[in-house]
Amino acid sequence: MMIALKAATPQLPRTTAVADHVVAVDETDSTNALAAQMIGDGSLTLPDHQDGELAVAVVAADRQTAGRGRNGHKWISQPGRCSTMSYAVRIPRAIATDESVNGWLQMIAGLVTLDALNGMIEEYGAAPNQPDCLLELKWPNDVFCHGLKLGGLLSELVIPPSSGTDADADDDVVIVFGVGLNLALGACRLPTPQSTSLQLHVSGLPSFGEMRDAVAERQVEGFRERLVKFIADPKGQAESLREEVKAVCWARGRQVEAHFTDGTTLTGEAIGLNEDASLILRTQDGTDHTVRTADVGVL
Repeated sequence: MMIALKAATPQLPRTTAVADHVVAVDETDSTNALAAQMIGDGSLTLPDHQDGELAVAVVAADRQTAGRGRNGHKWISQPGRCSTMSYAVRIPRAIATDESVNGWLQMIAGLVTLDALNGMIEEYGAAPNQPDCLLELKWPNDVFCHGLKLGGLLSELVIPPSSGTDADADDDVVIVFGVGLNLALGACRLPTPQSTSLQLHVSGLPSFGEMRDAVAERQVEGFRERLVKFIADPKGQAESLREEVKAVCWARGRQVEAHFTDGTTLTGEAIGLNEDASLILRTQDGTDHTVRTADVGVL
């Protein structure tokens, strides 16, 4: 019989040292929902972004009772084994609502997460169990390892109290990036056959608490660095991001099936990303299709 794990308030000294604000609780329904609530009621505030500077707030919980993924999916996590964090940043409304570039915000979250995981592994001298044990991104919001889901990302727009629906395009809005990572789950605790955990692929890792803090610290710094550059030059950064994502895109070159919210599907080869971060899917007849919102699975 599997023993239930007890939630405890995350201890995040390294993250606290670099973040502008950290909220840590033992349990909540969703860290994204808690962050949005606190932003809405004014208990979590972030200064307006300035040229070359960006504030990052963190909301962390050891257990989520109603974790959410894209398209209404649930994110199942276990205390003391899975990192559940949300990172809140203020960016210009014009960028957050511009469909020609805002898809890259999700891709940035993925790249920040890969950088943080790989940096933590290197810092502690850990090593993959197999030479091909690479961390990749499954478009648009999953962290994959060996074709299995190790983590999920969810970005949501929140309007701060100081703004409104009629605010100027130059006003800031808040983007909340939710990041859930299976760091220390044993094989018997994996929620689905399609999921995995970092400790199953990498040897020499530190304790879960150290991992969670080291990864979160790097994510704060990564969001700050990458988003400052993106805000300064969205179009230019989009092109360089497309090249960067190409190297870690799990779906690229594979036969995949896209499942849309209306119940339809589309099968083809994922050949790359468009300038707006949408996926290019080439069907058997040689036609290229643009996929903007779908779950994508390999065949």
